[in-house]
Amino acid sequence: MMSERMERAETRLKDNVWDIEAWQILIKEYSAKKLEDARPFYERLVTQFPLSGRYWKLYIDQEMKARNYTKVEQLFQRCLMKVLHIELWKCYLNYVKETKATLPTFREKMAQAYDFALEKIDKDLNSYSIWNDYVSFLKNVEAVGSYAENQKITAVRKVYQRGVVNPMMNIDQLWRDYIAYEHSINTIIAERMVSDRSREYMNARRVAKDYEAITRGINRNAPALPPLSRPEDLKQLDLWRKYIAWEKSNPLRTEDTKEMVKRAIFAYEQCLLCMGHYPDIWYEYAAFLNENSQILSDKGDVNGGKLLQDQAAAVYDRAINGLLKINMLIHFAYADFEEGRNKKEKSREIYERLLEVKEPKFDPTLVYIQFMKFSRRSEGIKAARTVFRRAREDERCEHHIYVCAAMMEFYCTKEKKVACNIFELGLKKYHANANYLAAYIDFLSHLNEENNARVVFEKVLTNESLKPQDSIQIWNRFLQFESHIGDLSSVIKVEKRRAAVMTKALKVTSETLFVVDRYKFQDLLPCSTTELKSIGYSLKGSGANGLSIASPLSSMGMSGSSPTNTNSNSSSETPPTSNRVNPDLDQMIPFKPTMTPVLVPGSHSVPGGIFPPPPAVGQFLSQLPHPSSFHGPYVMIEELMNILRSSKLIDVHTDKLPLTIKADSGAAPGLNSKLFDTAVKASAHFAANSNSNSGDKPNSIKRAVGNDDEDDQDGENSNSANTPTFDIYRSRQLQKRVK
Repeated sequence: MMSERMERAETRLKDNVWDIEAWQILIKEYSAKKLEDARPFYERLVTQFPLSGRYWKLYIDQEMKARNYTKVEQLFQRCLMKVLHIELWKCYLNYVKETKATLPTFREKMAQAYDFALEKIDKDLNSYSIWNDYVSFLKNVEAVGSYAENQKITAVRKVYQRGVVNPMMNIDQLWRDYIAYEHSINTIIAERMVSDRSREYMNARRVAKDYEAITRGINRNAPALPPLSRPEDLKQLDLWRKYIAWEKSNPLRTEDTKEMVKRAIFAYEQCLLCMGHYPDIWYEYAAFLNENSQILSDKGDVNGGKLLQDQAAAVYDRAINGLLKINMLIHFAYADFEEGRNKKEKSREIYERLLEVKEPKFDPTLVYIQFMKFSRRSEGIKAARTVFRRAREDERCEHHIYVCAAMMEFYCTKEKKVACNIFELGLKKYHANANYLAAYIDFLSHLNEENNARVVFEKVLTNESLKPQDSIQIWNRFLQFESHIGDLSSVIKVEKRRAAVMTKALKVTSETLFVVDRYKFQDLLPCSTTELKSIGYSLKGSGANGLSIASPLSSMGMSGSSPTNTNSNSSSETPPTSNRVNPDLDQMIPFKPTMTPVLVPGSHSVPGGIFPPPPAVGQFLSQLPHPSSFHGPYVMIEELMNILRSSKLIDVHTDKLPLTIKADSGAAPGLNSKLFDTAVKASAHFAANSNSNSGDKPNSIKRAVGNDDEDDQDGENSNSANTPTFDIYRSRQLQKRVK
């Protein structure tokens, strides 16, 4: 039975399957349920996030608690090789240690498990615990006989020597342990052993510090999410890129190319655990391997180069079979990679696989176009025509396939007639598509066949199925065409017909707007910027021919910009004026939040970080003590508000009172001597309200307002009654009297 909280989380996942907060709620709820009930959920979890080591470890821990070791081994087989997560591999070692301890071959299996783990995860910054556990395990192995003892010493020394030259956290501790171990074995050869590794250790320790600094801030437990352009995702992506670039720069300064490549491969693998939905990471990973395979081949290491090429192919294959099953960029890059290796059948399989995708929003037009180009390169124009025939039968394809096929025929076979026939064939289906019509007209214009071009223009523009808004792009091309090759009468004729359509579509009434388009050329305009704005001319959008759609700014309320005309005949340029009130941009806070683990007092917290206060405020805040050092006194807000609420305001009009105080007496002009009495009354009224709330006697009111008669009557008694409990002055006077 699902709780209400779980139902809300499931509803959120139906709307957004990448809602991490909803997944966390379900993880917490299912962790308290029986494993039989929770297992389907865990399968959903690792299926949705197949590269998240944290989620795999969570699933495996539940199975290990239930002692389902067969299921645990199956889970390790599914995830261990592709998820190089340090905590997951530690879990694997604990599993081997827990389940194989009773076997007679436990020592061999455990040593193999450690070697296997260090082969895959040794370059992790936090791998010290695995190195240390491996050394402790070897030291505790019982050795009978001198030969076995020597074998044990050699094994321990080998692990130490591998570990102390590997950059990681706590490398200093591992180095001290190694020195102590060598001295415990033989003090004579210890110095030589240590000195042989000292230089490499110092280099590794230097790199370890940089390693820690470059990876600071990276969240290795974050699940892989599609690119959402969130500030935190972009920040993580930037950190990962810096880490990968650092590994590529060969920080160890080693001359061994293979070692540098291994470290970069590990960086890419770590990045893909969190950024697996980013196709650029996959592509750069494979391209890096392909590039270094060529470097190794040039150095004479043919086998090493071939191995890296196979690894690059494996990276592409993992991408298209994993998180990027319908990403065209990775498929095209993979096909080109295999084509470069002369594996054309493999490239064909990649294209065919992508064409088999049947998702509703998938558009195969670009796939067919790239498939046509590949077929022409590998088999010739006839194979490309076969692909074009398949594309025409696919209802999902758009008009681009006809344009590509026609241009391919024109450039590759020089068959102008065949290209025109393909355009005419597409015209039957896409006669109302402005982009297709524009491509056909541009093709005819480049052929310099003005008669055929005019026929097509008239055929297209007289077609009632083409919307007026879509026809403007064609009318722009028609006007440009006539201005290039026609006479003045034909230009004016086309301009008038175009003006009638634009008047109907855009409600344009100014004739000058159309004249501007007649005389302009690319970004050269016959008027200055301010003059264009005054007549209402605006560049809303421009096509390939440079012509634009004009719209009156004054009547439609739209603002636009046009390129500055440096060749204008206007004598001077005047700054544009506007009646609109623009915001003061100097007061805007720039969107540059800074990441900080602790909220700085006075800062403005936003998603992705905080906005620091202005410099003057920040300097002032830095001089103040921290808010945690303030321990009172605190204002009682409720009582303060009650006093303010019950107080009666006294209106004083100084302009109506007679002037009785002279200016030379030190008072400002306009003040009256009765203001003092008014202040006394106001103080008495305020004190009365205060005492009414606190329950004091009315006699204290007079003392609060300074009544002289009452002071004389009370005398010493009144002063003694109000003497503070701790008066330093009186205590000192008493001490003097005693002396």
